[in-house]
Amino acid sequence: MMVWARLQADVNCNLRRGAWYRLIKAQGLAAVVDVKGTPVAVVRAFLQMSNSPPRKWTVVPRPRNVPRSLGIGDHYAVCPSCRDRVPLSGRPTRMMCGRCSVEFAIDWEEQYLIH
Repeated sequence: MMVWARLQADVNCNLRRGAWYRLIKAQGLAAVVDVKGTPVAVVRAFLQMSNSPPRKWTVVPRPRNVPRSLGIGDHYAVCPSCRDRVPLSGRPTRMMCGRCSVEFAIDWEEQYLIH
C-alpha cells in the first residue's frame, strides 16, 4: 500500500509546503520521501501521512520569510498531482492545473499551516 506525506510544520526543508510526496519509509524519528525520484530524509514529526492520494488543491499561507514583493499574495495553491504552486485570485472552488492539465477542487476548508 502506498502512503503519502506532506509537511505539517512551518519549517524550511527540502519539501514544498502543501505538496504531497510518496513515503518511502518511516522508522523511529526519521522518514524518507520521494522527491522527483530522489529520496529525501525528513524528521517524521514534521510530516502528516495519509493512505489515500491527495485529491484537492492545498491552500498554503505565504511563508513568513517570503517577501510580499514576489507577488505571491497571502495564499497560493499547490496542485495535488504535480505539486506546482499557483497564485490564487479570489476564491475559486475548482481550478485546472496549467502544468499537468488536471482539474481539482480547492480545499478552502482545510486550515493548512494556520496557527
